[in-house]
Amino acid sequence: MASATKTNDGKNAMAGDQPPDERDGGSKPQRPKPKSGKPLEYGRDARAGYFTVYKSGQGYWTRAGTVMGVILIGIFTAWNLEQYVPTFLPASVPAATGNKIGWGVAIGFCVGFGWLCWHLLNKPTNVDFLIATDSEMKKVNWTSRKELIGSTKVVIAFMFLTALFLFLCDVVFIFIFKTLTVLKFGYFG
Repeated sequence: MASATKTNDGKNAMAGDQPPDERDGGSKPQRPKPKSGKPLEYGRDARAGYFTVYKSGQGYWTRAGTVMGVILIGIFTAWNLEQYVPTFLPASVPAATGNKIGWGVAIGFCVGFGWLCWHLLNKPTNVDFLIATDSEMKKVNWTSRKELIGSTKVVIAFMFLTALFLFLCDVVFIFIFKTLTVLKFGYFG
């Protein structure tokens, strides 16, 4: 079923008779460009500053967990650098200077590591992965406390039954090898 529309000069025409850009009453709408004229980078508005959090309201818990893990890694690495850098310095360097160098290396590491982590944790591809991970974790069917306790009891019972079976197999083999005089000692020593 065709529909009749008016062209720009006021004449009636069928929808299929008009070029595609005239059907809409003019040219196709253009995607808005950023004010700076630069193309969008990583799907991000070029007007946004470097310290703007990409998709800030999404994937909160996975981002928070990732940031906490990164902070712990940074703290322990900086602490180890502060402790062990002075041991690699020549013996001619005084201990007080060695400690200052250790602190300087640790602080420099913290600054560089902080910048690297901010850059990587705010990169759109990484952020989209963390957001997708957060949404998938919400779909997980977590077991109830009752089911968890029941499963734990089954695992512990199976572990004891396996240990008992292996103990009995060991006793039987000791008995067999003792009667064949392969072993010269008793069951328990």
